[in-house]
Amino acid sequence: MAIAILVGIASVGTAWALLRLITLCTNIAYFGRVSLEELPISDSPWGVWVVIVPVVGCLIIGLMARFGSEKIRGHGIPEAIEAILIGRSRISAKVAVLKPLSSAISIGSGGPFGAEGPIIMTGGAVGSLIAQMVHLSSGERKALLVAGAASGMTAIFGTPLAAVLLAIELLLFEWKPRSFLPVVVAVAVAAACRTLLLDPAPLFAYAGQMGASPINFLSWAAIGVIAGLGSGVLTAMVYGSEDLFQKLPIHWMWWPMIGGLVVGLGGLIEPAALGVGYENIRHLLAGDLGFTGALLLLVVKAIIWAVALGSGTSGGVLAPLLIFGGAIGALLAPIFPSADPGFWSLLGMAAMMGGTMRSPLTATLFALELTGDQHALLPLLVACAIAYATTVLLLKRSILTEKIARRGLHITREYQVDPFEQTWVRDIMVQKPDALDASWTVGQTVDHFMNLEHRHKSYPVIDSDQVVVGMVSRGDVLGWMTNGNAGVEGGLLSEFVSSDVVSASPDELVSHLADRMSAYGVGRVPVIDADGRLIGLVARKDLLAARARRMAEERDHARLLGRNALDSRGTLAAQPEA
Repeated sequence: MAIAILVGIASVGTAWALLRLITLCTNIAYFGRVSLEELPISDSPWGVWVVIVPVVGCLIIGLMARFGSEKIRGHGIPEAIEAILIGRSRISAKVAVLKPLSSAISIGSGGPFGAEGPIIMTGGAVGSLIAQMVHLSSGERKALLVAGAASGMTAIFGTPLAAVLLAIELLLFEWKPRSFLPVVVAVAVAAACRTLLLDPAPLFAYAGQMGASPINFLSWAAIGVIAGLGSGVLTAMVYGSEDLFQKLPIHWMWWPMIGGLVVGLGGLIEPAALGVGYENIRHLLAGDLGFTGALLLLVVKAIIWAVALGSGTSGGVLAPLLIFGGAIGALLAPIFPSADPGFWSLLGMAAMMGGTMRSPLTATLFALELTGDQHALLPLLVACAIAYATTVLLLKRSILTEKIARRGLHITREYQVDPFEQTWVRDIMVQKPDALDASWTVGQTVDHFMNLEHRHKSYPVIDSDQVVVGMVSRGDVLGWMTNGNAGVEGGLLSEFVSSDVVSASPDELVSHLADRMSAYGVGRVPVIDADGRLIGLVARKDLLAARARRMAEERDHARLLGRNALDSRGTLAAQPEA
């Protein structure tokens, strides 16, 4: 948590630098001057030659990815997830430098992206690098990586609560104090420091509202369904574009140039589709973007965004999703119940984000903090939840996890209690298990294992009082037989077994026993009472009984829905990611 303070401060500085770098790149690319003044791309003096600007920018990005680091390709969040899950939360300093630089060039040259994906990746890299400098463990690196990502998002948008929820819903893959608290500390520090460098007011201030009624509730749900369907279309467009690029007979380094050409041509049709597009969001919330303008913005930006992202250039998805959802809300506003101007655009923005990213709680709070409109909580929650439900039923994976799945890594984001943590040893142990008498000789023991009726790999050894004195296994018997039983055949079994036995109590959780069995590499463990007497036995197959209960619950659930929960191999069929 102490180190997270440094991560939060560093992330704010990084976010501020990224925003200034984007402005600088925009002015150089479209106005030919070194300046930090924010100017609209539509005022560029280059005329039709602005088509070339994204091509040149994407060429630079392709070269940076080819000769710098391939990890700068994409929109940032999948790369952060991949680093957490298979990279042991290690991100190199090279990526920490090249990712924001490439994103600034991409967005500054007209790329239709947001800055949030790059800053999530860059902030995560800052947290990871700090953790590596002080030689922290993998789990601690993960906490600081996510803390950096969340604090970077806070610095850009001023949405600390949504940033924490984003960490929980997308990045942490666990719910533990050791990871949650550092994230909160970093986000809180970033929120406080942000006021020193950036405007502390809500980024898109809005105060519209709509009363609750049955017809309004149905309308909120309807825009959630439509946004969810839109999420499916956008996801298909992005990965369909990526599949087409994969078929090109040229090196992937040149793909961004082709995407840049499409971006440039789209910019000729609708200049407002270029760049981050924060002004578009303000116009949508103000309700002053007409039907034709909203439709043109939606179609052009969706096409150039999907093609550019599919080509492997660098940029974020969050701001574009807000614009897509807002445009859909503006187009549907005339047929929905009357509301304050921009209200349906607000719901569309949040629903599109919640459905596409599979993060309904994050999207709900993000819209609240982004606008400062507390009265819209219920409509936002309904729209985001319904959009989320729609995409879960429509798609196997989200736009974020599909990219990772294509690299061969399966991700599940369902949070549930491990059944081992809910089951006691006494519920799964075999009562009255077979055991060997300590008074037996080694010869009798060997004969027992050679008997065709012998079933198990090992047995507990007990004395006359049923107290466990050891365990004997096939390996022990094979050792005695290899030595020809010389000098041991007539010896008592109790003299040749180790008294250092891994045992279990009937009143302990199965999770504790499973960890112990894994640590010591044993497959069968005697269960003893307080006096050491044998009362049961747990084998590996008994551990599966706890899992079987969960499978039975899923089968019952599927049966109620009229579905077959088992595949052809008799195992639970794969369910869509939730």
